[in-house]
Amino acid sequence: MSLEVAVAAPFKARAQDRLGQGEFVVALSLEREWFSPDQAKRLVDVAVGRGLLASEDGDLVLQFDPAEVTVPEGFVPDESVLREQSTFESALDAIVAAGVEKQRAVAAINERQRALAVTIEAAAVLYARAQGATVDRLAADVREELATASDDESAPADDGTEPTDADDPGAA
Repeated sequence: MSLEVAVAAPFKARAQDRLGQGEFVVALSLEREWFSPDQAKRLVDVAVGRGLLASEDGDLVLQFDPAEVTVPEGFVPDESVLREQSTFESALDAIVAAGVEKQRAVAAINERQRALAVTIEAAAVLYARAQGATVDRLAADVREELATASDDESAPADDGTEPTDADDPGAA
């Protein structure tokens, strides 16, 4: 939740849902003194990756209602908000937010992974959807990862050698 608070704060302070990236970075680094300018830029990357911000025509646009976020008096975000979550961690957060106990969710995801012989990320997204959690962006990421992995597996291995007639059983 502190990521959402850190992202919402500059928008709430200016009563806007769109800010220039420079203005956002200045608000977090110089005005609030929460992050260095480089860390504030990193926060932008993480927030865009998590679907909290979108970049449109050089501006940052909030993708959630800032009125739903309260910036507590004296709030200072932890630097852990600068760490990008894995697809699995994001799916697990969505499942827990949907009301499922974390330990139960992890056990169910592991079971789904074993039963379906899929990646942990795919199992987490499938379980999240079954629990009613919104994970559309994560599902798209998992589909892309699976398609890339499938393409990599179907491509012939490049061992640096040229094929010969001996490699072709149909060659005379």
